[in-house]
Amino acid sequence: MAGGSSGFVLGLTTAALASVGFLAYQASASVPAGLSGPDKSGKPSVAASKAPRDKKNPVALPAGSGKGERVVYSVDDDRVWLVGARDKVRRTFKVTPGTVDPSLGSYSVTSRSNAITGTDGTPIEHVVRFATEDGVAIGFSAAVENAPSPTPGAYVRTGGIRESRADGDAMWEFATIGEPVVVIR
Repeated sequence: MAGGSSGFVLGLTTAALASVGFLAYQASASVPAGLSGPDKSGKPSVAASKAPRDKKNPVALPAGSGKGERVVYSVDDDRVWLVGARDKVRRTFKVTPGTVDPSLGSYSVTSRSNAITGTDGTPIEHVVRFATEDGVAIGFSAAVENAPSPTPGAYVRTGGIRESRADGDAMWEFATIGEPVVVIR
């Protein structure tokens, strides 16, 4: 008699799991596109179009680059804006990107290092990291004054976005752990 009961329980359990699976499939298939959850690629989702620029003032903070205190980085313009309260630009400056760009989207500062050697062999300071792209850490940094140039060699994938030392000092003071970073086109 015990063998018959376990078969019956197994049948009920299998039917219940099949029903739950079918209902879960139906629910996921009917979710609107904007609510379907994170992008399966693991990259931030943002519009691919370039943020609007002020034609009279090309270094002005681009519209649509977020709200509140944040760092804004344009991969197309190689420019950074340090944006304070009430969307007031505290500082803007040109940068020199590495060989690996971050994906467009919103991030936050995840780590900082006062002084290290960059992946290209250059001594750097005030490193402010905010993303990883294909295993390459992405962040802002400044080359140490009088640092020797890296020796030419094999192609190195770098995510270092280089700033002047003065701009690096400003970034270091502004972008603490958790500070939002918005990457735009």
